Amino acid sequence: MTVTTRRMLDLTVHEHTLTVPLVWDDAADSRTIDVFAAVVSREGGEHLPYLVFLQGGPGSEAPRPFRDPTGPSWLDDALTDYRVVMLDQRGTGRSTPIGDEDLQRPAASLAEHITHLRADSIVRDCEAVREHLGAETWSVLGQSFGGFTTLTYLSTHASSIEHAYFTGGVSAVGHHPDEPYALTYDKVHDATLRYYRRFPGHRDAFRRLAERADAGEIVLPDGEVVSVSRLRSLGMLLGTNEGWQMLWSLLERDPATNAFRYDLVSALPFSGRNPLYYVFHESCYADGVVTNWSAERAMPEEFHRDVTLLTGEHVRREWADTVPALQPWREVVDTLAQVEWPRLYDEAALTASGARGAAAVYANDIYVPMEYSLETLRMLPGVTPFISSENEHNGLRSGDVLPHLIDLAHGRRVR
Repeated sequence: MTVTTRRMLDLTVHEHTLTVPLVWDDAADSRTIDVFAAVVSREGGEHLPYLVFLQGGPGSEAPRPFRDPTGPSWLDDALTDYRVVMLDQRGTGRSTPIGDEDLQRPAASLAEHITHLRADSIVRDCEAVREHLGAETWSVLGQSFGGFTTLTYLSTHASSIEHAYFTGGVSAVGHHPDEPYALTYDKVHDATLRYYRRFPGHRDAFRRLAERADAGEIVLPDGEVVSVSRLRSLGMLLGTNEGWQMLWSLLERDPATNAFRYDLVSALPFSGRNPLYYVFHESCYADGVVTNWSAERAMPEEFHRDVTLLTGEHVRREWADTVPALQPWREVVDTLAQVEWPRLYDEAALTASGARGAAAVYANDIYVPMEYSLETLRMLPGVTPFISSENEHNGLRSGDVLPHLIDLAHGRRVR
């Protein structure tokens, strides 16, 4: 265990690195990994309770705290009531990250390692960090996949959580992944049509782009020949508050220009920067099942017929063949697609958890459908839902969501 301290203007950041088991429940397995957490406090807030932030993804590290301007944007609101623990989830950031250098290992060995990076193991890491900090309890803020992880936390260690805050991250419980994926197609279908009604000329613009992609005429700077399915994944942009602006800019550009090709690189999801996001994304919905490319299987017939219907957070097997950054992971993803994943949630434990807190549920969320979120929240009557149509899935960045949730959880007048 190591601890270092640094200052960021008026913030104090204590950086903790703990060594923990790779496999928590097998004493015979001696493998270990490092887990990194940065504890951020403001001047005068050094003794406030802890709030651990669980990042979305899976496969992304926690944001780094900055000042002038403050980043992440919600940090000041959190620091009013808490010291904030920025945890790099195992396999990301400074927590023994998984990357291309790991591809030197046999695919089966690497895939087996990755099976130990899910929410159930992240929760055990959280408990190790909490105990290391000497906190009897703490609160949890889960964004997107971080909210999924918070549900696992409440299923196994609810007594450790003072308040649970969810922002776009209340998962379906007790459903096969095909079900939420099918509903997310419905959501992105509606979002796509809303976009085309707003900018009617862009439907034809996208159709022309799809024709170019089908002919192999869109080639990115890294050599990727953009497939039609990859192009359609730009629908993920419609799930964030400002993402439509990037889509609009792309569809206004000449696809023969450098500007278009480089901007397309920035806009496409599932890049080589965080390979885990692609490699085991579907496992976050796998509550005791084999995924076997669930999002492909759940795609409605209308999407097969109409190429202008964009897709969302739906991974495709073919990208392991067509995307240069993902090609080296082909054997790993094929192996993980056939894993029978352990259960993530316990409905009885959730109901008995006595959880308190608040949850932002976004009415038009194309990533985590509102319908399943509200169904799950009925198991958690002490977690107050805040249903909003003003924000998309990344509403935590908007500046008003987190203080609203904190006030709801504490029974205070909403700011």
